[in-house]
Amino acid sequence: MSGRFHSCKVRSLICLSHSKSLQTGSTALLHGLAEGQRTLSRAKRGWVWNQMFVLEEFSGPDPILVGRLHTDLDVGSTPIKYVLAGEGAGTIFAINENTGDIHAMKRLDREEKAEYTLTAQVINRDTDQPLEPPSEFIIKVQDINDNPPQFVEGPYRASVPEMSQVGTSVTRVTATDADDPVYGNSAKLVYSILEGQPYFSIDPNTAIIKIALHGMDREMREEYLVVIQAKDMGGHMGGLSGTTTVTVTLTDVNDNPPKFSKSLYEFVIPEDLGIGKQGGKVKANDRDIGDNAKSTYNIIDGDEKDIFEITTDAQTQEGILQLKKPLDFETKKSYTLKVEAANIRFDPNNGGPFKDTATVKIAVEDSDEPPVFSKPTFVLQVDENAPINKVIGTVTARDPDVTGSLVRYFIDRHTDLERQFNINVDDGEITLAKPLDRETDLWHNITVTATEVRNHSQISRAIVAIRVLDINDNAPEFATEYEAFLCENGKPGQVIQTVSAVDKDDPIQGHYFEYRLIPEMLNNPNFTIKNNGDNSISVLAKHDTFRRQKQEMYFLPIIVTDNGNPPMSSTNTLTIRVCGCSREGIVQSCNVEAYVLPIGLSMGALIAILACIVLLLVIVVLFVTLRRHKNKPLIIKDDEDVRENIIRYDDEGGGEEDTEAFDIATLQNPDGINGYLPRKDIKPDLQFMPRQSGGPNGVDVDEFINVRLHEADNDPTAPPYDSIQIYGYEGRGSIAGSLSSLETASSDSDQNYDYLREWGPRFRRLGELYSVGESDKET
Repeated sequence: MSGRFHSCKVRSLICLSHSKSLQTGSTALLHGLAEGQRTLSRAKRGWVWNQMFVLEEFSGPDPILVGRLHTDLDVGSTPIKYVLAGEGAGTIFAINENTGDIHAMKRLDREEKAEYTLTAQVINRDTDQPLEPPSEFIIKVQDINDNPPQFVEGPYRASVPEMSQVGTSVTRVTATDADDPVYGNSAKLVYSILEGQPYFSIDPNTAIIKIALHGMDREMREEYLVVIQAKDMGGHMGGLSGTTTVTVTLTDVNDNPPKFSKSLYEFVIPEDLGIGKQGGKVKANDRDIGDNAKSTYNIIDGDEKDIFEITTDAQTQEGILQLKKPLDFETKKSYTLKVEAANIRFDPNNGGPFKDTATVKIAVEDSDEPPVFSKPTFVLQVDENAPINKVIGTVTARDPDVTGSLVRYFIDRHTDLERQFNINVDDGEITLAKPLDRETDLWHNITVTATEVRNHSQISRAIVAIRVLDINDNAPEFATEYEAFLCENGKPGQVIQTVSAVDKDDPIQGHYFEYRLIPEMLNNPNFTIKNNGDNSISVLAKHDTFRRQKQEMYFLPIIVTDNGNPPMSSTNTLTIRVCGCSREGIVQSCNVEAYVLPIGLSMGALIAILACIVLLLVIVVLFVTLRRHKNKPLIIKDDEDVRENIIRYDDEGGGEEDTEAFDIATLQNPDGINGYLPRKDIKPDLQFMPRQSGGPNGVDVDEFINVRLHEADNDPTAPPYDSIQIYGYEGRGSIAGSLSSLETASSDSDQNYDYLREWGPRFRRLGELYSVGESDKET
């Protein structure tokens, strides 16, 4: 098949032709008009042999002719029909089946689709049979500049340090153009600044924004709004453009020093201001922000600057003046200090570090101060035998104020509960009020208060420690209650006991005790004593003829004397027992009875045997007692009596058989009592005379039960059974009669309970429950 295909750029009348050798039945696609072909010939444009056909995108609302389809078979003899198939056929492109004209029915947009592939064919109108093979061709949409540049990521924010050099890069912006970048200049962009000069500049090709002005100071202006334009067509006339904004913020650098708001600060501080308390504030302002504005404060000069210190408030960046030592108006009334504020951070490139100084004058204000004791603690001493009203010592205090008020002294009685001391309110002289005993309390710590006469709220306190000095007022005595043991087979001169003494006194030169026997015992034939040289003695036996049968125990009085002035002495008695010992001298027995026991049977074995015998006797007695007190039924109850008997047990007594502790038949009918019925569980040895009731017609059940309980409790022959009995007897004499329905022959519906409502509120509810109305009966 050969055909001729013509393409034509309609608007400019430039036509392209693709020719092949003609054959019978060939189809030619003609684009454009013949006039356009003649124009092309005059322009001497060459013919392009291809199957690519260009159609410029357009935006008009009316259909536009793309080209005409023609075949040599269209001579009028054969009914033919032109058919178009492929991308967009029937929707975007439509063909006149009679003439073969092809029109674009919709707006063509290269940005949506850049080319379409179509197929043209001629078929028989009657039979729909193809008359020639299909011919494929491509329609390419040629771009026009119909899309402006766009900043997809805008608006922008950027930051740059203040005082940056000219040419310092700030940021870069990017615009995009949807037009064809390879066809013409539709997508060639050029950038420019519309607003933001002379502070910033932009490279027209790279879109990099730079600093254009030297010395841009954040403290003068912190934020700038820059408007950037992007224009296509290389920036030439007729191009489309788009804009965006760039907010540029200057970041802070430490280029400003701290500056005190004034060069001289004056403060008045009361002299009673506490340690660490605030005395004043200073502030150095810094035009920088953040860490660049932070400063630290120091006292660099001044008189007695160690009394004050200055710290930095991290929140307010103020210098807080505080006391390190107490102030005294009477000693020094004013101070002058030199304070420095310096930046914590500094940039060497900006000429740092930055500092500033200021002068601080402090005037001390006089305050009414409490009295001041001459010492914080007074230590006094007194003999324990000192007489009442003896002067122990004196405490002194003064008013430090210029006016100098008189001072009064008092003892805090919470520290002297027994009121052993007194103080003179005018001169602070402490005297003794009660006798002292060093052996009871060695030290007495009391608190003395000093108060101004003109202002009682000004009070000071001091500790007075009073030491009680020792005197020799206690006699020595044995260190413990000694009990010595002497072996019968001992040897003469053997040490029986070593004795030492103690003394509650505490002499300065230490203790020294002298031991001796009482005068009556100086020629004691049995014992003697020997001084050991260490304030102790040894008691020695004089012979070896001690026997328990002769004398079991000896008493040896010993006099102990101390070295006090005057010396004190006491007589202490040492008890010596004569005991039987083994060959090695170990004490075995000290009792005379043990001496006559058979050889080989010790005292411990004898005690064990006696304990076993006693235990066996106790077991036998308990067994016999339990056998005698075995419980038996008290009465035989009638089997026909079905009345309930509810028993409550509060102990571990007689169990179930205890229900017959009383004759319940008698309680059921107290009118039929004939007298006292003895208990049937045991046969008593002693008979109690029964208490007769008042008469068959005057029986009080409650009184009857109480009497029986009393008699049972006092009956020595009764078994130890305690029980609480609950009886079903309802009493006698009530006008209401029995409320029980167990023995009545009438039903609930036949009875009338209205009379219960007249008995009071407690029975009204009961009557309502048992009353049956007419409606209830019908139901």
